[in-house]
Amino acid sequence: MPGRNPITVRTARWCAIHPWRAVVGWLVFVVLCIGAGAAAGTNKGKFEDFWVGEAGRAEAMAAHSGLTPAPVEQILITAPGGRLDDAAADAAAREVGRRMDGLPAVVSVADPQRARGGEALMVAVTLRGDKETAKEDVDALLKQTEAVQGAHKDLRIEQTGSASISNGVNDKQGQDLQRTEMISLPVTFVILFVVFGAVLAAGIPVLLALSAFAGAVGLYGMASWVFPDAGGAALSVIFMLGMAVGVDYSLFYLKRAREERERSGGTISHAAAVELAAATSGRAIVDSGLAVALALGGLYLMDDVIFSSIATGAILVTLVAVVGSLTVLPALLTTLGRRMDGRRGTRRRRPGQAGGTAQAGESRVWAAMLRPVMRRPLVTLLVGVAATAALALPVLNMTLGTEGKETFPDSLPAVAAYDRLTDAYPSEGPAHLVLLKADDPATGLRQLAERTQGDPLFAHDRAPQVTLSKDGNTGLLRLAVPYAQNSDEATRSLERLRDELIPATVGRTTGAEFAVSGEIAAGADYAEHQENRLPWVIAFVSLATLLVMYAAFRSLVLAVLGVLLNLAAVMVSWGVLTLVFQGTWAQGLLGFESVGFVGSRTPLLVFAILVGLSTDYQIFVVSRVREAVRRGIPTRQAVVDGIAGSASVVTSAAVIMVSVFVSFLFIDRIEMKQIAVGLTVAVLFDAIVLRALILPAALALLGERSWWPVRPGAEAAGPQAVRLTANSAG
Repeated sequence: MPGRNPITVRTARWCAIHPWRAVVGWLVFVVLCIGAGAAAGTNKGKFEDFWVGEAGRAEAMAAHSGLTPAPVEQILITAPGGRLDDAAADAAAREVGRRMDGLPAVVSVADPQRARGGEALMVAVTLRGDKETAKEDVDALLKQTEAVQGAHKDLRIEQTGSASISNGVNDKQGQDLQRTEMISLPVTFVILFVVFGAVLAAGIPVLLALSAFAGAVGLYGMASWVFPDAGGAALSVIFMLGMAVGVDYSLFYLKRAREERERSGGTISHAAAVELAAATSGRAIVDSGLAVALALGGLYLMDDVIFSSIATGAILVTLVAVVGSLTVLPALLTTLGRRMDGRRGTRRRRPGQAGGTAQAGESRVWAAMLRPVMRRPLVTLLVGVAATAALALPVLNMTLGTEGKETFPDSLPAVAAYDRLTDAYPSEGPAHLVLLKADDPATGLRQLAERTQGDPLFAHDRAPQVTLSKDGNTGLLRLAVPYAQNSDEATRSLERLRDELIPATVGRTTGAEFAVSGEIAAGADYAEHQENRLPWVIAFVSLATLLVMYAAFRSLVLAVLGVLLNLAAVMVSWGVLTLVFQGTWAQGLLGFESVGFVGSRTPLLVFAILVGLSTDYQIFVVSRVREAVRRGIPTRQAVVDGIAGSASVVTSAAVIMVSVFVSFLFIDRIEMKQIAVGLTVAVLFDAIVLRALILPAALALLGERSWWPVRPGAEAAGPQAVRLTANSAG
């Protein structure tokens, strides 16, 4: 129908007329999401969902032949200081064996094994089931280990293993996430209170963000039956992104409604102001939400259960936040009315009288800051590009690695015990698992093991182990490596095994099927898989951003400029990640121990989230510029008016996002710290350099060509029609 208002305006109008229906409807929606998620449960990813490359083929061969290694926990007995008392250690080991033998989850307890130097005694305990059931059973073993420690106080008796480390890391991350929530929520509230000067205006965005998070978690439970959950990896991202976009969308909408009231001097009603905000900020929220969702959707192209689960949760929380901002927020703004106006309030003025509001003051300040940019746009652009290139340059030296036992904080007892275990027993560290299917696999694997003798890249404190399947057609050889999983030596050992030793031995057997797995191989294959998929993700996300920007502004020039600015922010983020985490200079500052690499998942995750958030800023800033152009203002002046008019809200949004991301630095896990630093740096650089310097300089140089092929003035002024309706309603 010609002249019909956009759906964002019609939705806002209905919610303003029926506020309590909208509020109750939102609460019912959130409760239903939570209830449905609880009823559906969460579908955890299966082991085969994580298999990638040659390591994945080896895991499949092991599973098919019944050679998947059983979960093992090691109880390590050492002396806190000085030499180990052999008699006391033997007594403790016997008690460990007796206690563990009585547990239903325990399959066998190995004889105590003394380290070569005599400084440690180890008892290996084999558990039933697989890695997942071991996580459920391991607490019973830990209690028995604690009991033995209590009876032998002169010794240090500790337990480690994949299950105990995994549970320890997850428990610690859960505690850290709760602490993060306790930090980010009050900080966000304080920032919003400073921006709005009203408790209600500050509290509502926080409550909406939390309700969006809760609803998205419920929906995520149901969605996990299509996209399996990767061990809870998505929850931290859901909270991080939910707080960021949930608060930002509410902030954009709420502040625009207050600006409309201030611009009119209070002559229009809160309901009319809400409609005006729906026509401008509401449209931008929809475009932004779509951009964020499409950017995150690129993660599905990775064909990886971890990224697909993160993408699912992040997309859901973004869309739920959009729905909340367009429905329940207008209802609350209309219902609460003047109680949302803050300490300044909004004084009624006569038509034509100057506003004199703080917003006008803020605009004048930003307009003054932009004058040098507009006077020397080429110089500003060159300086901005040079700063971008300088910060992005370190990315050329980025080294990727995967999380392993050595990257987890040694403040966890199981991790500290693992470090001491591998020092005393090098063969208990990372290992290559060679699977061979042939007529006589044992002979071939033994020949392979012999070729590793004397090679410093392999551990020799214990003879390599060969295990055969029940039918004798498949064999498993475990070759331990006395180095950290992500070390250069470990990588070289894998290369030597795959490129030299295997082709020279089992690779010569006619009809043989073989593959190498283990922590080192799985990490290398995973990184290679990501490297192969990354260009497709970047291409998809860039194209999606281009289309969203073009749909929003009908300008191919602005769409291309938006993509370039997004990629600039990503490059800066990656460069700073390399600079910070591959060196040691920031360890004390950020509370981490450098592992010499950036987590292999971090760059891609930062890329997807950042492109969405950067497009978010681009849409809100350029929307203001476009509004000015549609009012007949030349593009060069419209850039000043638009950026100055949106600067305070974009800056506030950036500060809130940074506060949320910085709070994740308190999670004692290096991957989370890397994500936090990458996003924090990118958001700050985006707000300070890209949007305040490079964007206005580029638009000033382009002038009217910025809008090619369709200048905004040629379009129908839909929002203006809303303004006339709103004014009459006032």
